[in-house]
Amino acid sequence: MYNIMVLSLDSIFSQYPILLNIIPIVILIFISYVAFKFSRILLIKILIPQIKKSKTQLDDSFIKNKLFMKISYVVPIIIIYNFSFIITDNLTISVSFLDLIITIISIFIFARIIDALLSSINDTYSKKYKRMPLKSYIQIVKIFVFIFAVLLAISVLSGRSPWVLLGSLGAISAVLLLIFRDTILSFMANLQISSNNLIQLNDWVEAPAFGADGDVIEIALHTIKVQNWDKTITVIPTHKLIDESFKNWRGMQDSGGRRIKRAINIDMSSIKFCDESMIKKYMQIDLLSDYLKGKINDIGKSKKGKSINVALNSRQLTNVGTFREYIKAYLRNHAKVNHDMTFLIRQLRPTENGLPLEIYVFSNDNEWVNYENIQADIFDHLLASVSYFDLRVFQHPSGYDFNKFSNN
Repeated sequence: MYNIMVLSLDSIFSQYPILLNIIPIVILIFISYVAFKFSRILLIKILIPQIKKSKTQLDDSFIKNKLFMKISYVVPIIIIYNFSFIITDNLTISVSFLDLIITIISIFIFARIIDALLSSINDTYSKKYKRMPLKSYIQIVKIFVFIFAVLLAISVLSGRSPWVLLGSLGAISAVLLLIFRDTILSFMANLQISSNNLIQLNDWVEAPAFGADGDVIEIALHTIKVQNWDKTITVIPTHKLIDESFKNWRGMQDSGGRRIKRAINIDMSSIKFCDESMIKKYMQIDLLSDYLKGKINDIGKSKKGKSINVALNSRQLTNVGTFREYIKAYLRNHAKVNHDMTFLIRQLRPTENGLPLEIYVFSNDNEWVNYENIQADIFDHLLASVSYFDLRVFQHPSGYDFNKFSNN
């Protein structure tokens, strides 16, 4: 039986002599493929589970960027390189040509490995130091790595030193400047952003020219991504952002306070001097009692020995001035107001919409939701308090006002 099989194989090989050349190559390729798959199984089943157990972040980034998977491509290359004589002996391929192909493939494999390594460093760095974006500089290094890989490949093909090729690039520098114009501009913009600390990750940035208003989620070489408050993403070319004006709210976020600047418009027809009944009513307010006692004492001294027939001939308290003092006292006793920052309650210029009483203070919580709640609580109370001081808030007539007028 064995002899029959040998005779049949001999007859096949004698009939198709090319098989004697192809079979060893197929076996070499098969062994290389099996070694490649086996190395990946070792990585997936043994190495990667052990890495996931460690507390360091860098090795987790290696897994995320498939560094070890890219290293596994080196295994079949090493096998083919060491047994390249099988290919050259059975095919009409010169040793130098096969070495050239293996070298070029190896160059680009190592370029991909360096790319994964740089991406891993960027991921780890970004998690630890969120305020200092490294991605743009990593991208620059990656560009140079791949340019150098291409130069090495051309050097291997042409048989010339890569440094000679690099020197000859001066002749085509104008073309390269045109090709890499946006890259060069973006790189210079990144240098300006980093050196002047204009933008950092997680900064609240407002750029009206690009319709961006939200948090910076990525600073890359060519683009800056801003996640707007409606969760849409605005992508801004890095060098374009430097050309246009934009607002960075980081100063507010770092200050520990957020400005409340809003006015209550008082109907000027409701402003008047305080009579005794009004003063007695206001004296019952704990926040105003000490203030009113002091003012009444001062006014009494100024009136001493004088006969006052007309209110305008002496100092008088007004309901709007008393209300303004109440606002001051209320906010100075408010737990959510930052008393170390600007604190101002002022009158603005009267307009056709009444007399604006502006509150210009800072909350001690700059989180957006908390800030809005603080501001709303303050004005809920103040707007409800206006009528207690015999004042009216000015607003344009509504349907309710017209109906009320017609019923009367």
